[in-house]
Amino acid sequence: MKITAVEAIPFAIPYVKPLRFASGEVHAAEHVLVRVHTDDGVVGVAEAPPRPFTYGETQAGIVAVIDQIFAPVLVGLALTEREVAGTRLARTVGNPTAKAAVDMAMWDAFGRTVGLPVGELLGGYTDRMRVSHMLGFDDPAKMVAEAERMRDTFGISTFKVKVGRRPVSLDTAVVRALRERFGSDVELYVDGNRGWSASESMRAMREMADLDLLFAEELCPADDVLGRRWLVEKLDIPFIADESVPTPADVTREVLGGSATAINIKTARTGFTGSARVHHLAEGLGLEMVMGNQIDGQLGTACAIAFGTAYERTSRYAGELSNFLDMSDDLLTMPLQITDGQLHRRPGAGIGVDIDPDKLAHYRTDL
Repeated sequence: MKITAVEAIPFAIPYVKPLRFASGEVHAAEHVLVRVHTDDGVVGVAEAPPRPFTYGETQAGIVAVIDQIFAPVLVGLALTEREVAGTRLARTVGNPTAKAAVDMAMWDAFGRTVGLPVGELLGGYTDRMRVSHMLGFDDPAKMVAEAERMRDTFGISTFKVKVGRRPVSLDTAVVRALRERFGSDVELYVDGNRGWSASESMRAMREMADLDLLFAEELCPADDVLGRRWLVEKLDIPFIADESVPTPADVTREVLGGSATAINIKTARTGFTGSARVHHLAEGLGLEMVMGNQIDGQLGTACAIAFGTAYERTSRYAGELSNFLDMSDDLLTMPLQITDGQLHRRPGAGIGVDIDPDKLAHYRTDL
């Protein structure tokens, strides 16, 4: 079970349409496939989605840090030496999705080696999760139409609405249109990606006070310390910290400082090992949790499902697991299928998915 090589392969798959939100927009999934090889001939896989406007990582940067810094210190370790691997990766500042992908590829290789699903190795609570779909910036009629399509085609009934534009009425009108169209048949929550100030966020939440929102997420920046505390104190729904809590220490700071009352766990950001630490901390603090998505492809989504289904708290709410529907293609041999608003964890060993070599050859950008 010793690591013999770590690969970082850049690839690009166009989106059907650009994804727009307060912190930026993306036109293609320019991600990195990470493969961990062992001396037993096992290959574990994971996906690193760079988000320069959120974490400062780029595709080229992820490839470089894995090839030049991470791979040399991992080769020779056993797959069970995750703490040693994590300590060595932590010597390098930042690079959260690169570290997360390496960690998950190691878990996938370990699961394949012992013949068990990662979801069972982590906790094995359930085999399925309800799906929440993200609605990006658009005019109200188009966003309502997309929600109708997701409900009618895939049975999805929970929607995360991207907000954060100015004036705030642009977004509050969208949320109101969704509630008026679907009534109580759907769950709605909003995510500002730090796009508003604290006062703008409060104005928006007051305009939406009658819309029965499930959560509010990252409406204003966490570094507006006093403004965000003021906002969170006045809200009567959970305020989710997402990009402001990439580590357990950040969770502790935001929650004890009064700047958040719930958290978003993203395996693309904290892997399986780090996500477990975040989960256990949040559970001890009594926080609500949702499984998030870093606009992952199907491989990254399969990782999120593996973790989300492992624990009761992460499977309690619908997870953000449908972003891959916006991609024009993917790398898996057997695509994920959303049915009746749910995604099932793959039953195979490891993460339970395999990479199609022909598709990888077509979409990789390093040859």
